[in-house]
Amino acid sequence: MQSSSRLFPVALLSAELCGDLSEDIYLLKPRNSPDASVELAVTRLGRADAPGSRGVPVILLHGSFTNRRFWFSPKGIGFGAHLARAGFDVWIPEMRGHGLSPRNSSYRHNRVMDYARYDLPAIAEFVLEQTAQAPHWMGHSLGGVILAAAAGGGYLEQRSAASLTLLGAQVSRIYLPLKFPPLEWGGHLLLSCMPHLSGMRLRRGPEDEPIGVARDALRWHGLFGRFGAGRENWWQGLATVRIPVLAVSAEGDRQDPPAACERLLRQFGSASREHLCLGPKNGFASAFGHVEMLISKAAQRDVWPLLVDWLQRQVAASAHAAEQVERETLC
Repeated sequence: MQSSSRLFPVALLSAELCGDLSEDIYLLKPRNSPDASVELAVTRLGRADAPGSRGVPVILLHGSFTNRRFWFSPKGIGFGAHLARAGFDVWIPEMRGHGLSPRNSSYRHNRVMDYARYDLPAIAEFVLEQTAQAPHWMGHSLGGVILAAAAGGGYLEQRSAASLTLLGAQVSRIYLPLKFPPLEWGGHLLLSCMPHLSGMRLRRGPEDEPIGVARDALRWHGLFGRFGAGRENWWQGLATVRIPVLAVSAEGDRQDPPAACERLLRQFGSASREHLCLGPKNGFASAFGHVEMLISKAAQRDVWPLLVDWLQRQVAASAHAAEQVERETLC
């Protein structure tokens, strides 16, 4: 397995064994965005007992105010570790300034557009180079929104995304106060006076978030807001996407309610679209919540197997499609 790249500078920060898992951490320097100081940490999880045998690549994107530890703990507990033990080749990037990714020069002004247009394509190309397979993507909360932005903007194509899973992600929930322009303007003014949003102070998580991402949310939910940046309309762009998509929501999620998550899913033009709503109405013992859908004993028992099943079905469908193409070519 390569520890470097022909695409751009890559440093192998560490290669360690964590119990039954191997953990390799890379630092990518894509130099593909206006801010050349951007560096992205990407952790790769695999089975320690099979170092030379890697499965289908899956890229996991964390949400706001968190980092790679959302997906796996230092003790090897979490959905990312579960996927690795199930035989998948797991890659976990950390957004600019999160976790092991250093803060770039223009950190305060980082926007979703920067993640979608520059960072995700660089990560995709690196994983493609290392594995020679189109990765499956899973994003929680803001991670799912970034995936939708990259897909709607045309930055993630079929060759670099075998499937998308959006977990607790939406962009259309209505915040009535923000429909009143003076309040939206006041929000922008308040944010302009802050260096960043503190996850610890807001009791939202261990990481900070750049002001640029927060201002994106204000624009999208304002009176004339739309999911996009500048002249780019990501919402309309989603209608042209053909990548298989799974949206996961939870009845107990007050931040990103099921109806809004399903609305985002329906905007995709993909022939394969599925919505999994977690809660008693669909036979689950728990209503779950925004975080509990992935981090809880109930999720480990009831949700993780369903997500693995989705991935396995997408892998099987891709293999079947490849066989058909090869058969037609031979004929």
